[in-house]
Parts: sequence; C-alpha cells; structure tokens
Amino acid sequence: MSPRLPLFIAVVLLPALVAAADDLDQLKVGRQADGRIVTPTNQILQPAGRQITFPGRPVDLAFAEDGAVLVVKNLRNLVFIDLAANKVKQTLPIGKDGSGFGVVGLLVHGDRVYASDVGDRVHVAQRQADGKYQWLNVVALTAPAVGGQAHPAGMAFDGTGEGLWTTSTRGNSVQLLDLENRKVVQTVGVGVAPYTIRAAGDHLYVSNWGGDAPAENDPQAKSSGTPIHIDARTGVADRGSVSVLAAEDGKWKQIKTVAVGLRPCGMAVSPKSKFLYVANANSDSVSIIDTHTDKVVETVPCRPEGRLPYGSGCNAVAVSPDGGALYVANGTNNCIAAIQLASGSSDGNVAGRPKASTIVGLIPVGWYPGEVLLSHDGKTLYVANVKGQGSLSQPRAVEKGRNSHDHLGSVSIIEIPDADKLAEYTRQVNENNRLGYSLAGLDKPRPEAKPMPMPQRHGEPSLFKHVIYLIKENRTYDQILGDMKEGDGEPKLCLFGEEVTPNHHALARQFTLFDNFYCSGVLSADGHCWTDQAYCGDYLEKSFGGFVRSYPDDGSDPLAYAAPGFLWDNALAHNKTFRNYGEYVANQFDPKKAKWADLYADYQNRTAKVKVTAKANLKTLEPFTHPGYPWFPLLMPDVYRARLFLDELKEFEKKGEMPNLIYLTLPCDHSTGLSPGYPTPRASVADNDLALGKIVEGVSKSKFWKDTCIFVVEDDPQSGFDHVDGHRTVAFAISPYTKRKFVDHTAYNQTGMVKSIELILGLPPMNQLDLSATPMKNCFTAEPDLTPYVCAPNRIKLDEMNLSLDKLKGEARRWAEKSAELDLDDGDAADDDALNRILWYSARGGNIPYPAEFTAPKDSD
Repeated sequence: MSPRLPLFIAVVLLPALVAAADDLDQLKVGRQADGRIVTPTNQILQPAGRQITFPGRPVDLAFAEDGAVLVVKNLRNLVFIDLAANKVKQTLPIGKDGSGFGVVGLLVHGDRVYASDVGDRVHVAQRQADGKYQWLNVVALTAPAVGGQAHPAGMAFDGTGEGLWTTSTRGNSVQLLDLENRKVVQTVGVGVAPYTIRAAGDHLYVSNWGGDAPAENDPQAKSSGTPIHIDARTGVADRGSVSVLAAEDGKWKQIKTVAVGLRPCGMAVSPKSKFLYVANANSDSVSIIDTHTDKVVETVPCRPEGRLPYGSGCNAVAVSPDGGALYVANGTNNCIAAIQLASGSSDGNVAGRPKASTIVGLIPVGWYPGEVLLSHDGKTLYVANVKGQGSLSQPRAVEKGRNSHDHLGSVSIIEIPDADKLAEYTRQVNENNRLGYSLAGLDKPRPEAKPMPMPQRHGEPSLFKHVIYLIKENRTYDQILGDMKEGDGEPKLCLFGEEVTPNHHALARQFTLFDNFYCSGVLSADGHCWTDQAYCGDYLEKSFGGFVRSYPDDGSDPLAYAAPGFLWDNALAHNKTFRNYGEYVANQFDPKKAKWADLYADYQNRTAKVKVTAKANLKTLEPFTHPGYPWFPLLMPDVYRARLFLDELKEFEKKGEMPNLIYLTLPCDHSTGLSPGYPTPRASVADNDLALGKIVEGVSKSKFWKDTCIFVVEDDPQSGFDHVDGHRTVAFAISPYTKRKFVDHTAYNQTGMVKSIELILGLPPMNQLDLSATPMKNCFTAEPDLTPYVCAPNRIKLDEMNLSLDKLKGEARRWAEKSAELDLDDGDAADDDALNRILWYSARGGNIPYPAEFTAPKDSD
C-alpha cells in the first residue's frame, strides 16, 4: 500500500516567511560553498533526496528490468541508471545524424526501449546478453501535410505489444506503428500539436498543446505551419483540448474533444481508469476528466499560493497507486506539488477526502522538473529535471570559462515524505522561490508615494516617463568587458575589448558597470521570451534536442509564448504608448540580391537604393512597428539602424511627444563570422558599439533625456565564454539618475530588468518570475546629472571586410569556408560551437589555440 499524503494545507506556513529580500542579491549564479545552486531566475536549488547528474537536458523517464533500472530520455542519448547503485550504468548516444531527443516519448516493453526523436522516427534499443543496450532499428512516421518532419512525441502501446501509437505534433495526428514490419498502419487526425497519448478503458486520450483547430473566422495564426486559435489582444495561443479516440469496425477515429487548460501536456490515468489527469502548462492547473462521461469534473489550481500570478508551469503528473494523490511537476517553481485528490476526483478510497482537491505540500527538486514517475509501491518519486543544475556540466575549473550550453541535467530520487518532512520541504520551496518577497510585491501602491527613479511598488510614480529597451545579440560579459579592471572580468576570455567596443567601455565607466548581471536563458529561442515576457515555458524548455517545430526568436510561433502576453501588451493595457524597432519582424530587401556593402553605401550617402521592408510577425505588433527597421539577416549595419531611430527621435522632439516604451534591436554584434561579403567579426561588433554610442548620445542631447532611462541587454550569452557563469552578460541602465562611475555587484538578470521597466512605467508584474525579481534599484540616485554622453568614435573600420575565399589559404580559408556553410540569415540557425570557434580564430588568430575544453562533446551538450 502506498503512503497516504498528510492532510494539511501548505499555505498555513506563510507566516514563517519574510517579505524582505534574501541573500540572493549578493550571490553569483552557480554552485555556492554551502551546496546551494543559484539560478539566473531569482531562485535557489536545494533538491530533496538523491541527485543523479549527467550532461544534457532530460525530458522523459521509464522503468526497465522490473524497476531495477531507470531509463532517461536525454538531449542526445538515453541514460540508464542503476537504482540500487544510484549511478549511471550506461549512456547510449542517439547517433551522428544530427537528431536529438525532445519532449516526451519513452516506453519500455520487455527488453526493448522505444524513444521518439525530434525528427520523424521512433528509435528502438535492445538489451543485450551482457546487460547493455544497443540500437536495434528505427520506425519512421508519415510526413505531415505541412511539409518537413513529423516531430513525434508521446507514445502508448496498443495493448498487443505489436503496435505503438505515437503523436505527431506537426502532423496534428496520432499514428499507429506496426513494430514488426516497421511501418505506419493507421493515422488519426486530432487537435493542433498533439503532445502525448494515454489509454483508459476502450478509449485513447490525446493532449493537444494547441487545442482544437480554429474556425474560419476565429482569431488565428500559424504554429509550425498549422493554423491555431489565438488571443486577439496578445497573439498568443489560447486554447487547449484533449481528443477522445474510439475504435469502430477496427479503425480508430476521434469521437470527441474535451476543452481543458492552456498547453495541455503530461497526463496520467487513475488506477481503475475512471479519471484522466491533465497538466496544463500555460494555465498552472490540472484538469480532471471523468472517462465515463468524458467531461471535466474538476480543475485543480497548482500555484504554491493562491495570490500568485501566472507562472508555475505544471507540465507533468503522476498518480499514486491507491488513486488518492497526484504529484505535479511545477516546472517554473522547481518543485513537485503534492495534491490530495477530492472524493469526486479519485477512484480510490474516498473516506476522509476533501470536497476539492488540494495542494498539501511542495517537494523541492532540480531546475525545471519535466517528468515525474512513482515507484510501483508508491513510496518513491523519480523526477527528470530538464535544466537540472544549470550550465555546470563541464569537467573543468571554473576559471577556464563557462558557456550557457554546458547543460547539467539531473534526476531527483525522493522518498515520499511524512507530514513533518513535507512541511519542511514546503517551507524550503517557498523560501527558495522568494514567496514572502513576492507576496509583498503585490502590495497596492501608496497614494502618498513620491516620484523616484525606481518606485518601490508596482503602480507608484517614477521620475522617468520613457523607457528605451535595447536588445543586442549573444555576448557574455567577459567577451566584451572582461578587460575592465573595475569589474570582475577575465581578460583571457575577452575577444572584443576596448579597442573594438570603446562605447561599451565608456558607458560602463561613466555610468554604472554591472558585473553580476545574467541572461535568464541559453539561446535566442528562449532568450527573446525572457527579454519580452520574463518567462519561458515547457514548449521551449523541452525543445533543445532540436527546434523542429519552430525557433521562435522572431515571434513566429504563438504556441511558444506565455499566456499573459508580452511586455508591450502590459504597457498598452495600461494606457502607455509604444514603438517597436526590429523586434519580432520579418524583413525583405529589394533588390533581393542586395549585399551588406550596398546598405552600408546607403548609410554613408543617405540614399535608399535598397528598399527595406519590415513586417511584424505578430499581428498585434503591426500598428507599432517601424516599417523599414529590419532584424536578421545582418545586411543592414547597426549604425544604419541607429540613424533610423534617431531620425524618428527628431520627429518626436518636433511633436514634443515620445512613446513611453521603445523597443530597439541592434543585432550586429552577433556577426556573420568570416563569411565573404560581410564585415569581419570585430568590425561587426564595432558597428554595434558605435550604434549604441550614437543612440545614447542622441537621446542624452534630446529634450527627453531628463525623464528617459535606457536599458541595454543581450538576448542571450551563448556565443561566448565567461569565467563566472555561462549566463553572465553585458547590461546597462543609462539615465540622468544613474550613478556615475559606479560598480554595482548586485545580482540582476533579465527578469529584473523587465521588472525595472514595469516599476518605472507603473505596470503590474506579468508572472511569478518578474514578481520575484530584484529590480535594478541600486544603480540609481535621487539627484540627476544631465550631462550628455559623447559618442566615442570607432577605432575599427566598419567596412573591414572578410576576404574572399580565393585570397585565403590554410586555417584562414578553412574557417571562411566553415562560415560560408553556416545559416546566418536567421537569429541562431548557425551551429553555435562552429561560430564560437570562428570568432575565436578571428580575434586570436592561429597562434592561440581554441580552448576545446570550453565546449562539451556534441553528443553530451
């Protein structure tokens, strides 16, 4: 018999929490001396139980060998854990064809393991006589009507052991695979982007990430080629459903759909198959479906405290063997929520159960739990932590540098706690997530509050009326500012120092240098979610094995984003004005064969021989977007972009009005490597530096300077290395009220920058992470210094061009050829390791070898 959950409510522990900020503000991201791990999302990790770590990002779990082995579906391999020894006994790489593992899709039957990849196949591994596993074969899915790959995800056996049902998220279908003959024998259409499948009784149930297909006149956009219902205000997907399938005359078909919460994903069936429990990742809830009526009988909120806003990220669920308890993976809360099921939502013993299902405690695990299993006796939890322990996988000294791709995944193995232990765990989870501090952040604004640069509460007045939010591309702190003696830098990792970036250095010296600021994400796909929403959910966190559905750094996939919408939606909803320069846009250049030199000539000569058209990928952004301000590809120099903004700034001055919130993108510090026809990497970064300097100078000499704050940040830090942590990056807060010649060692990150903007503009928090964030208040002073900034001239020629291949030999030619092979037209389409090596060679030449230990092997990244 499995342990019964104690009947108490976790919120009674709240008086023990304090509203004051903790020591998190003074720490650096990464492992602390006391064993705690600090994340770049305002949280501390102290997982319960035993931790098994390995390079990668685990997304699914299954038992093998009668429960003696735990199989982990990892980024580019399967990991086999010997549970008696508590250690990894084997790692089975997926192969060298470029495929990876993402989302769910892992089953074991006898001595065979089945795992869906991110492309279009199910891989089958066989246990050998020596106890090790080897790949046996693959079964391919049918290609989707929208083209491209099927993207298989969750699976379920058909009951005979000879057939395997597999969802195809891009085919909007489930496919029945004949395992013996290795072919698809039936395809059944379901909802948009089906995630996983479960059998209950004589029905099959499929969770549809994107809900039912929209009707003709419904608000809609496309997600990975398929129309999806959206919120007309935000452009974010706003439907979720479960498809019910039944067999008629030997063929399966969808007979019904059940509306549930947003982005439904993980599901579990009660022991007697009477109830289906559905985790809704974008609604922070679990929907409970009665499988006899196929209706939702209860929706269970899963946030740690009822007053908290959106952002728990419930994405996986397990039910106890006695049917009385649920264990829900709250991805964003880094915990498992233990839920006592109500009498009407459980097919177990209903005696003494509450009328409504209730969270009775929280269990701390690793970073972003994405799958949860219970042992057969119900006494032990097994949790796959997608982000595990952060970017700490490299087996090298910290001083040699870290990269954001140094994923260290983990599995937490936890004995089901008794009442006292669960209470202790709950306190720990709430403290590590700053619950007391967060709840204090919901206090109403005080009528008597006086204007200040950074208000203390959301909704209180600020001395600033305008915020310019400037987003750049892919650099770490050490890459740019590692040569500054004033901060915690490592000159050996500095590729684009003061000679290349004189304005970055001047701004850091004249205003405030932030040497403890972090990106919250890893790469541009999640990076722009963090800059624009202060949040990233299951859809992206489980996609790192391969972004087959989309790479939504450009706003092109409404299924990828948080339900509350974006920072600009928040501003517009509170009567603030907004202008967008380059964020979430698609571009056209006419003529289509225009080159960088053509646009640079247009910049120099103030001509417009190349017509540039930029259109927002989100329809809701269209009215606010500059029609000629592009993002990728990097054909337009950043100084050209700066001029487009400065030209409008002059018009703002004439009118006496400037938008309250301005988004500005300057992407050229990404560079195009050594690709012929483009500037050298250092020239691209110098261009970006000069553009930044010109913008700051222009604003500081305008009539709006007195009440404007400019925030600058990289979208992600992935194209470089840092000696503190792979997430550390370059950031600025530039204004008349910014402290001059000051170094701020406070721990900040992108969620705190978003919170700072919200506080200044009088906006409420959008989710739990910007609510719990530390605003960048320590860099401001009460007395303004209106001295304008003077842009430093570039020291590197902006048109210092990469040489053509016919003029290169040896290593120079090899790296130029490698650059030419990379896809540099879209944000992060290029292989990041290859681009990092190219940048290293460009900056250091062939005399200083690339430190290969900076980058993990491909099959373990």
